[in-house]
Amino acid sequence: MLINLSNHPFAQWGEEQKAAAASFGDCRDIPFPQIPADFSAEQVADLAEKYAVDIFDFGSDITVHIMGEQTFCFALISILLKKGIPCIASCTERDVTTLPDGSKQVRFHFARFRNYSFIGEMAGV
Repeated sequence: MLINLSNHPFAQWGEEQKAAAASFGDCRDIPFPQIPADFSAEQVADLAEKYAVDIFDFGSDITVHIMGEQTFCFALISILLKKGIPCIASCTERDVTTLPDGSKQVRFHFARFRNYSFIGEMAGV
């Protein structure tokens, strides 16, 4: 099973990303939390612990797709990797068009999923 912890529900993913996700089994969305800028590192860590407990309820045969606020992601990914739960990120190609008024239009095209395990090994997780 794939747990999608991001601000982008599975139903809104493009066909290429959905097809790549199918290799993990069914997908369940967990909405990404709103993390106030004034949260301390300890509050972020506490929130990550709470999310980890909820994720563990899905069992051990899961992979977590996690994208969002970086300190929360780092804290949660560290917890999950220590428990042997694989975590992945979406990799996209960025297509930027400069419009006549000087503003930019940005489109992202899914390319693949990247596993966090190597990064975790580098960080000693």
